[in-house]
Amino acid sequence: MSRSSTTDVRAILLDVEGTTTPIAFVTNVLFPYARRHLRSYLEQHAGSPDDESLFTRLRNEHSSDVRSGEAVPPWIEDSPSARVATIIAYLEWLMDRDRKSTGLKELQGRIWEEGYRRGELIGEVFPDVRPALERWRDRDVHVGIFSSGSVLAQKLLFRHSSAGDLTTFLKWHFDTNVGAKADPDSYRRIANTIGLPADAVMFLSDVTRELDGARSARMQVRLVMRPGNAPASTPHDYLMIRSLDEVG
Repeated sequence: MSRSSTTDVRAILLDVEGTTTPIAFVTNVLFPYARRHLRSYLEQHAGSPDDESLFTRLRNEHSSDVRSGEAVPPWIEDSPSARVATIIAYLEWLMDRDRKSTGLKELQGRIWEEGYRRGELIGEVFPDVRPALERWRDRDVHVGIFSSGSVLAQKLLFRHSSAGDLTTFLKWHFDTNVGAKADPDSYRRIANTIGLPADAVMFLSDVTRELDGARSARMQVRLVMRPGNAPASTPHDYLMIRSLDEVG
């Protein structure tokens, strides 16, 4: 197996879904778990300061969708039960559309936190992930995560992973609070945050539009082709890898 050199790479930025973790784990385990526990979580945590701040963010996102002409469920808060029903309806609307809502992602992370703590969830990673993280650490190549899932959700998955606690290998975590994953400015902000020139960073993802953004920001990129990943929807010239063993 040929291996891409990391001699000029000082940091590696990893996508999660379809790169470190099977898409099926996210779509068939994590997402349904969050949906099943929406009501119990909202009823249990209503009124806490952290969650009130989150609910305010969701209400603001809902207002933005209304202004954009989206056919969102109505927002009703004339009783505690109506408020919970409203939030659930809006969250399910977002999930049905796979919207990268920061409010939704944060709430999902909080629900998953309880699931991991109870031992009901174990973060699935591909078998090559831990060896790659160990190899890059030994070569003094730092590693970060950039995912549409919240920073909390990322840390939980890697702390409670099928390969053990991997968080000690991860120096940075970024979610869509830094910007959209297809936006070149997101990758420029990440490079600035980690204090490296963009061309010293390699981004690995299974999504070509994300690689477009990273390459426009001058990062090095690789297209990850895992079992279960959808083929690229448009022609591309990206170097493809099927395993992290192929990188440094």
